[in-house]
Amino acid sequence: MAAAARASSHAPHIPVLIGPILEACAPISGRWLDGTFGAGGYARALLDAGAELVVGVDRDPTVFDLASNWSDDYGERLVLVEGEFSDLDQYVEGGLDGVVLDLGVSSMQLDQAERGFSFMSDGPLDMRMSQSGTSAADIVADADEGQLADILYHYGEERASRRIARAIVAARTSAPIVTTAALVKIVEACLPRPKPGQSHPATRTFQALRIAVNDEFGQLVAGLEAAERALSPNGWLAVVSFHSLEDRVVKRFFQERSGKASGGNRYQPQVLADAPRFKARNKGLTADSEELKRNPRSRSATLRVGQRTEAPAGMVNRQKLGLPKLVLDG
Repeated sequence: MAAAARASSHAPHIPVLIGPILEACAPISGRWLDGTFGAGGYARALLDAGAELVVGVDRDPTVFDLASNWSDDYGERLVLVEGEFSDLDQYVEGGLDGVVLDLGVSSMQLDQAERGFSFMSDGPLDMRMSQSGTSAADIVADADEGQLADILYHYGEERASRRIARAIVAARTSAPIVTTAALVKIVEACLPRPKPGQSHPATRTFQALRIAVNDEFGQLVAGLEAAERALSPNGWLAVVSFHSLEDRVVKRFFQERSGKASGGNRYQPQVLADAPRFKARNKGLTADSEELKRNPRSRSATLRVGQRTEAPAGMVNRQKLGLPKLVLDG
């Protein structure tokens, strides 16, 4: 779409599945919130498509400096807020007509070696989106072997989690593990060399640590709940996820909130459901061949869209959302 093209032409981060989002939620109008502002691709596309106002939220303070060369073009139609999307209902007064969340790490963050998100370039083992709090290096230094193994297994689905955790604990007795290259070297020694087409051996380890550092599942569930509270009747919630763990949570949230969760069985009688808070509008959309050629980052993305009903927001049963079973001390 023309709006998507304009949004991506001046930004280092191409907004994934923006075309399907604009199509699913058409006509775009009213007040929207982009809870993962990043390089601004989604916000710009929404504004160009007809949104009267977009509130751009991000916990990474550096992204707003990058937007300074174009954000004034939209005047008062674009409002930028440094914060977490888990609190998105606190950043606006009155109902929203739409919320969009892109759960992936942006290309610009991956390209900044000093942020420590990427295993492809050496830099400090950081991974903090907000640039404050516990870093990946802190977790690698302080977590015991069992905690490390649990993080890698539950957040990264790493089958060799115990082997890698044991190697990390052994390595840190000789020297602190404070760079991405040092961690990559440890992980590579624990796993066979990848075959052509396979992902890098450190992919799952880096994903797991990033999730732990940024409390990504806690943020995700709280953000979905906040969107339910913030959206007006008929308002849209569009969520783009990048791995199966995230998508499972989003899928089950829409199932639970639209009254389409699995019913009872012979052992557990069906419980009467509350009034649906959402109408699920798709079963999970992925990029078409054209977008895959234009934006390889979209290959692992899944879009789910729901539309708010008039039912009042309520409590979400988090135990039914398929969250990873990981509890860390402290």
